[in-house]
Amino acid sequence: MKRFYGEVLVTSSNGGFAVALDGKPVRTPAKAALNLPNVALAEAVADEWRAQEQDISPEDMPLTRLANSAIDRVAPARDLVIDGTTAYGVSDLLYYRAEEPAELAAAQAAGWDPYLDWLKTAHGLEPAVTRGILPVEQSDALKAALRQAVAAYDDFALAGLNVTTALSGSLIVALAVAEGFAGAEDAWEASQVDESWQATHWGIDDEARERSAANRAQFLDAAKFVALARDPA
Repeated sequence: MKRFYGEVLVTSSNGGFAVALDGKPVRTPAKAALNLPNVALAEAVADEWRAQEQDISPEDMPLTRLANSAIDRVAPARDLVIDGTTAYGVSDLLYYRAEEPAELAAAQAAGWDPYLDWLKTAHGLEPAVTRGILPVEQSDALKAALRQAVAAYDDFALAGLNVTTALSGSLIVALAVAEGFAGAEDAWEASQVDESWQATHWGIDDEARERSAANRAQFLDAAKFVALARDPA
């Protein structure tokens, strides 16, 4: 699509904020009003529209896409999204440790234990951790507490949290980023301990490298979206 507008402004709208292109409010793909919860997120979305040149490239507008998702996908099916996000925390990446080699087990411990320590301190939760690939059952209390933690996020923050959780394979890592314990860059690296070890010892092909880079970029964008959605301004 060619760029069809000149001026991009943030305006007040229904208790929130909207992005207007030449005075006309942006709408989602489902034709809903793109009402954003705070001015920080609205300005960030507006900046993506301002940055478009002759052609509009949705691929270069990750915050707009996530805002659309929050309105069109998350809000109408909020409980399903909460359940799907929470499911990662029931069988979280951080719970499953290698039996061998010792070097990989040590890397997992160094990368993941700080997040489990944070979970205990911040939420009073101690999930069961195992070695090997056999499933480990978590308590009903832990499942309920994780669901409650996820449900506390509004539709916009939940949209981003769902993405960071899915990409990292860890609800614990995603929550730690959202709640300010870890930076997004460090959290992504922690979620990639296994992949990094394999790449170091066995190498990585170009396709896998490109896929990893794309996932990392999406993770960082989604983490930024969560932070903006939770901005108190």
